[in-house]
Amino acid sequence: MIEILTHLDWASALFALALTWLTLWLCTPLARRLNLLDHPQGRKDHEVATPVTGGLAMVIGVVVAGLVFVPEIGDGFVGFLGAAVILLVIGVLDDLFDVRWTWRVLAQVSAALVMVYVGDVRVEQLGPAVGLSSMSLGMLSVPFTVFATVGLINAINMVDGVDGLAGSLVWAALLMLAAAALYAGNALIADRMMILMGAIAAFLAFNLRLPWRKRASLFMGNAGSAFLGLVIAWFAFRLTQNPGHPVNPVLALWLVPVPVMDTLVVMLRRVSARKSPFHADRNHIHHLMLEAGFGHTQVVFVLVVFSLLCGLAAGSAMRADVPHPVLLLAYVLMCLAWYLLTARRERVLHVMRRLARLSGRKVAPASPPGA
Repeated sequence: MIEILTHLDWASALFALALTWLTLWLCTPLARRLNLLDHPQGRKDHEVATPVTGGLAMVIGVVVAGLVFVPEIGDGFVGFLGAAVILLVIGVLDDLFDVRWTWRVLAQVSAALVMVYVGDVRVEQLGPAVGLSSMSLGMLSVPFTVFATVGLINAINMVDGVDGLAGSLVWAALLMLAAAALYAGNALIADRMMILMGAIAAFLAFNLRLPWRKRASLFMGNAGSAFLGLVIAWFAFRLTQNPGHPVNPVLALWLVPVPVMDTLVVMLRRVSARKSPFHADRNHIHHLMLEAGFGHTQVVFVLVVFSLLCGLAAGSAMRADVPHPVLLLAYVLMCLAWYLLTARRERVLHVMRRLARLSGRKVAPASPPGA
């Protein structure tokens, strides 16, 4: 780990961190004037209207840092910028006017197509994931890339339900992706990810619950969660579809286990109940953990540690030459186990209450049925 840290471009990360922090600070009064606020209502548990300018500030920090530290601005940067702007615009409009989900998905598809046709980032090979040297998607490459990108964007959006959770999970994923890039000899992508990590770190300074601050002082908004989903898709595809510095696609799944697994299970359960896959509820993993007695900061800590352990285990297994189809099967089985465990809410809450007690958390006894 120390060797990895010494090879990363900390100058770009610190620049993005400082610029994003400054932008966040400057945007706070502007958010209140423009009503870019998340008001407490419905399923939301914050007590006061909170600015949702985190996504806007992160995009500004990343783009300006990219212009400063990227030597040559090519189609890749233009494609990334174009896709990010589309998501930023629809995200801000959604934060202001609560846009219908169909329009959000249409914008996400448009951003994915910009990523493919302008940025030249797409998924073309899935062979290594199933143990084959080559399995080209051919004509299915673009539809698969769009589907995967939209899925990741919504996965990050759905996990953004606890202060600091989405940003921390994405930051941890980028750290592991950067480590994988360096291990594969692709230092350039690792340096680009450092810019994102710096911007996200600045946002987390405002979004995490801290001993001297009981609640987040600002949120990333739908613009921020969509942007971070794009970031994960962009770098995961760049990293796993590079024949010069190959990283197996299976590894990408194990670096974002919580958002992907949780979204797959929740959406499948909604569809099976004949509801819209975008129907809002409180069945996500962070909702269940909070209901079981975990504190907000505990939820973030436990899920980030779980993600890091998953990534470390998958990376170690690959270095030990464990067959890639076995790792893919293990991921599918993990998702299936979570689906079966959450089939009965009482059962999963019982398990989580026991875990909360093991962590030292004082948990109130469960209410009897009908109470």
